[in-house]
Parts: sequence; C-alpha cells; structure tokens
Amino acid sequence: MKTQYLTPQRQKQAVEILRRGGLVGIPTETVYGLGANGLDPEAVKAIFIAKGRPQDNPLILHIPSPDWLSRYCKDVPDAAYTLAERFWPGPLTMILKRGPMVPDVVTAGMDTVGMRCPKHTLCRKVIGALDLPVAAPSGNTSGRPSPTTAQAMLEDMDGRIEAILDGGPCAVGVESTIIDLTVTPPRLLRPGGVTLEELETVLERVEVDAAVRRLMAPGEKPKAPGMKYRHYAPKAPVTVVKGRPERTAEYIRERLGKTSGVICFDEYGDHFPGHAVETLGSAADQAAQARHIFEALRSFDHLDVTDIWAQSPADTGLGLAVTNRLNKAAGFHIIDLS
Repeated sequence: MKTQYLTPQRQKQAVEILRRGGLVGIPTETVYGLGANGLDPEAVKAIFIAKGRPQDNPLILHIPSPDWLSRYCKDVPDAAYTLAERFWPGPLTMILKRGPMVPDVVTAGMDTVGMRCPKHTLCRKVIGALDLPVAAPSGNTSGRPSPTTAQAMLEDMDGRIEAILDGGPCAVGVESTIIDLTVTPPRLLRPGGVTLEELETVLERVEVDAAVRRLMAPGEKPKAPGMKYRHYAPKAPVTVVKGRPERTAEYIRERLGKTSGVICFDEYGDHFPGHAVETLGSAADQAAQARHIFEALRSFDHLDVTDIWAQSPADTGLGLAVTNRLNKAAGFHIIDLS
C-alpha cells in the first residue's frame, strides 16, 4: 500500500476513505491522529494493527460539536456541557457513559467512552462531512513520540494507511487533557492542552489520577489512552532531571557520555558543546515546550546518540502535560534535584 499525501483541498477524498472503512491521518490542534470511522468495528481494529497498539488501550471519539454527545453517550451530566461551552472546540476529552452504538473495540470493553471536539477547522470539516464520529489515537506506532506534522506521521505510517491529510503543524503539540466525568469528584486521567488549573475554574474539585505521575501497576486497567504503557519514547533511553534549571543543566553536563544527547531549555542550549542538543523553548514558555517536546524526542532517532538527558519543566500549568510526556518517554526514570 502506498500512503497518499492529501492537501487540504483534497479533504473530500479523506472523507471517502473513512466512509469505506479506510484509515486516514488527520490533523488536530494537539497532534496528528490516525482516524477511522468510530462506529465501524473492523475499521477501528485496523487502527490497532497499524499502530501495533495493545487492545486494552481505549480510543477517543472525535465529534464536530457538543450536540453530538447525546448520540453516542448516555446520562450526560450537566458538567459535560459546561466544560464544552468553555473549552470546546479544543484540547479536552471527557470520559462519559457510552451509548449502545459505540463498539467494544473503541472502549476496550468498558462502559465508558472518551469524547472530544477538536479545534482544528479542517478536522471538524472532515468529521462533519462524514457525519460519523472518528476514532483517532495519535498517529505514531505504539510507544513512539506523537507526530505534530504530517511528515512526522508519515515516518511511522507510510505504507500502513491509505492517506494523510496535511493540515499544517499542530498548534498545541501535546495530546488532549482527559477528564473522567463518571466519577465524583471528576478525575484528571491525562494532562494536556487544557490545564488542571483551568479545569478547576469550572469544576468545584478535580482529583488527579495517580497514573499521571507514575506507571500503572500490572493488572491495572487503563480508563483512557496513554495511562498504562510506556509512551512517547525515542529509541535511545531517556533520563529526566527535575529541579531548578541552572542546577539540572549543571548536573546533566557533568554526566554526559561521548554519545549522549540533551533536551534542554533555550537558555542552556550552548552548555553542552560537542553533543546533540534539542531545545524546547524558554524555561518560562510552557506553550513552546508543549509544541516542541515530541519534535525534540523524535529528532534523536535520526542522530547517533546512545542516551538522552532531559531538563524537566515545572509540573504546573501546561508544564504538567510536558513533564507527563517526558516522564513516560523515560519510563519514569527521573532524578529529582528539587
């Protein structure tokens, strides 16, 4: 199979492929997704095959507007519509009780389903024209860093799917925030483009799931994508160093091997001469860090490095999402100097 590259002007072709059960790479504001008709069990199964994704890792259904929630979910709480009014379209996924038409393969057999209305206009146009929800996990092979451009997705999916629709680089750069609204208080399952602090301005209380800051134990069942398995990882092992930036930079510099790579803030990009360095943006610019984290992790797969050291942002605001991705890429191999 030769994967077709589709410009935005060929979006109708993307819709046609999805309608007949094929797979299409679609742009969102977070990362590129591997899309399929979310109500077609065979099409959804093909996502797992293309990605090499474990079957117990549930998917998210993408819809073009909040009024679609009642089509695919039941007992939708008022909080869902309040959050949708504030954050949709945008990088927020809500876990709700699934309706009977949602296939088991989407939910990993659970009675809940993740729902999201993406902000990317081209993505919503495709879903609206299809008139069906689109199941779309990140468009990488399982465990790899998520793609934030069509070209990055092509690295993993060339020959595995029918087409990739190019909608330009992703504006947010990390996957959506996932909030579980089937429990009281609501629980943050994955940090992302909507911060915990922003959620707390709408919801009276939000509990942070323990899996945000640690690996899930054997036997634990993930309720949302990205909770259980090692994710976002380049080929070389990653070590995350947490603490004040000047101290973490010094710590890393003193321990670099000849073939070590470094992920660091812009201010420290020249502190590691002779080594492959990828910068995230300023230590104070969390939005830039989110946009660049996956690009930085992916870049080392094209370089001759045997290990990677990474400075960790603070885990507040959007930094919680960035540190979550870094920590998972490192398999939670973290050195805490704070």
